[in-house]
Amino acid sequence: MVKRVFIIIDGSNFYYKLKNLGFGNLLEFNFSGFAKFLSGKSKIVSQKYYIGAVREVPRDSKSKKLLADQQRLFAQIKKQNFSYTLGYLLKTNRYHEKGVDVNIAVDILVGAYENIYDRVILISSDTDLLPAIIKAKEKGKEVEYIGFSHQPSFALIRHATETRLLRKEDLSPFIFKKEK
Repeated sequence: MVKRVFIIIDGSNFYYKLKNLGFGNLLEFNFSGFAKFLSGKSKIVSQKYYIGAVREVPRDSKSKKLLADQQRLFAQIKKQNFSYTLGYLLKTNRYHEKGVDVNIAVDILVGAYENIYDRVILISSDTDLLPAIIKAKEKGKEVEYIGFSHQPSFALIRHATETRLLRKEDLSPFIFKKEK
């Protein structure tokens, strides 16, 4: 039987892990190829990217640029058959994402309870997701944690059904080469 897979990318978490490896531009990332690589022979039933929504602040050129960059990212993601779910960004001294982890946890749980997937592939190192992961496993679902070898989450390794820790060389095939 072919397993149904739900791929979840925690956008901010993913961006910063890639940036630490020297891949800072998500517009150059092949999300659909990456999803196929992760899912193997399983059938992808959903693939989602979760991120805090940038809002433009009047007379703030930085927020205007951030919003334009995020809109380009959304277009790139949609072109590659990913959907996206938005939380929001709260600005104090710096930006903080709010609601993103809750959206991920809810989708993990809804998918488990409504039998939408057999296996969830989670690209996030956020331990706030542990209660949802534990409950999905109790419902008979497999939870595969995709982490990064340079910064793994040992709590997610301990609670996931399966773990893959990616290295820079695992990710480089998914970087679009710029035409010269």
